[in-house]
Amino acid sequence: MNKKTFLPKQDAIGRKWHLMDADGKVLGRLAVKIAELLRGKNKVFYTNHIDCGDFVVITNASKIVLTGKKLAQKTYFTYSGYPGGAKLTPYSVLMAKSPEKALFAAVKGMLPKNKLADRQIKRLKVFKDDKHTHVAQVVALAK
Repeated sequence: MNKKTFLPKQDAIGRKWHLMDADGKVLGRLAVKIAELLRGKNKVFYTNHIDCGDFVVITNASKIVLTGKKLAQKTYFTYSGYPGGAKLTPYSVLMAKSPEKALFAAVKGMLPKNKLADRQIKRLKVFKDDKHTHVAQVVALAK
């Protein structure tokens, strides 16, 4: 019985590309699955202080569904850093204008608040419709 802990080296981590279709999916439930893939929680050798996640490509972000009254009541908050610089955007406007920003914010909120999250969120590629620029990289079709 081997009692030693295995920690993968950064160069030994094989990063896969996952393609997910967001058509008809609920925003929060989709964001959970994306965050798990970006962090690498689906891998056997997952360790929370090592960046071992994969790349995720999302298509059809404009067809994401929000349940209940969230489309009318939920707001997207940004702050410029100046006094009175808060901007509240309702999700009905945000989803019509840039739905990829709504998904990006949901996934970013589910990642840890540290330096690893900055590296992990860069591996998320979100596209408004079904066309994407990563056809050569994507081989795995995630559910």
